[in-house]
Amino acid sequence: MASTSRQDLIDRLRARTAKLGVIGLGYVGLPLAVEFAKAGFATVGFDVDEDKVRRISGGDPCDIDVSRADVEAFTAEGRLTATTDFAGLADLDSVNICVPTPLRKTKAPDLSHIVAAVGQIASYLRVGQLVVLESTTYPGTVEEVVRPALEKGGLRGGKDFLLAFSPERVDPGNREWTTANIPKVVGGIDAASTDVARVLYEQIVSTVVPVSSTRVAEMVKLLENTFRAVNIGLVNELALMSNELGVDVWEVIDAASTKPFGFMPFYPGPGLGGHCIPIDPYYLSWKARQNGFESRFIELAGHINSEMPRFTLKRVVEVLSLDRKPLQDARVHLFGVAYKPGVADVRESPAVDIAELLQRGGALVSYSDPHVPVVQQGELILKEVPCEIALARGFDCGLITTSHPEFDYEAIANRAVRIVDTRNALKGFSGEHIHRL
Repeated sequence: MASTSRQDLIDRLRARTAKLGVIGLGYVGLPLAVEFAKAGFATVGFDVDEDKVRRISGGDPCDIDVSRADVEAFTAEGRLTATTDFAGLADLDSVNICVPTPLRKTKAPDLSHIVAAVGQIASYLRVGQLVVLESTTYPGTVEEVVRPALEKGGLRGGKDFLLAFSPERVDPGNREWTTANIPKVVGGIDAASTDVARVLYEQIVSTVVPVSSTRVAEMVKLLENTFRAVNIGLVNELALMSNELGVDVWEVIDAASTKPFGFMPFYPGPGLGGHCIPIDPYYLSWKARQNGFESRFIELAGHINSEMPRFTLKRVVEVLSLDRKPLQDARVHLFGVAYKPGVADVRESPAVDIAELLQRGGALVSYSDPHVPVVQQGELILKEVPCEIALARGFDCGLITTSHPEFDYEAIANRAVRIVDTRNALKGFSGEHIHRL
């Protein structure tokens, strides 16, 4: 790519006159598109979901962590446009890919959404465009999958168009760390791609961290989430061990946290949930196997974490047995089904897995969650019962699976006949009816 064309794109990015696009208007793509629009860029968001596009076009943020007022204002002004028509890619200077990257049942990466998005870009790719992949994936995806697909039409990466990877670091529900102030890692297929992608993000992000290649940038995100998954696996194993030894693992962690160096607290729970932590380590271990390396540490942590819903079921059965109640026909009420506090997201939520296990065991399952009105997964179909109503009706065993701040924990601690607390949400409350993980 000629240096004059590259400099022209840099100048237009800094002047905020470049036209930008985002493919995928989910929890990563929509906040990114809103930040671009907020910075003054004419921004087009692409999605295959017609209902989502219609809602966003009408100013509805679709329960994603963005300001409704911003979406309403930017769409009304025409600064932010949502569409299902990918022909608009031809008019853009830069395109960010923010599509899902789930796992297949075999725990192998599912890149179908990336492949589809890249296919659309390839159809309209022109000289001088910048393409940035943000979707979490394994090291080598940009060079082995994205670049060859874009080059099929004859244009060459680094010569005719720019290509980079920048891992998304969105934390849904986090009001302190957002798209605008989380440092952005960027790695391109060459120095020019890295440089232009850096300039793009500098218009909306306070700190940009360039790295030497797309592979390094891809590996960064997997390290971040594998670090969490492995440490959560460790503390979950300690929780299992502590249960057998009659030790309060929460007290152990609190005491260990007083050490001012060499220790970072992680906390056990009923399992891992969400769009990243339960999935990303498998992308890394899969890629390692393709290169003849066995990532035993990562696989073991994944095994421990995946077993936590079954351990939680075991704890419920143990607690019910104290009142000589079998699981069959026992009324078990879950407090929280979202994968983390303050969000409506139930993807990979251990609470939903636990509800399924309870139902298969014959329990009469209900739940409270101010963010999730309905849960449907497989044969499990439940409607939310408000906390106060659930406490008034009563149940044989309550189960705190998501520590939403909206819950009245004093009422739960005082009115539940039996309660299993997997999140230490009842810290400070005591009684023989309170049972911790």
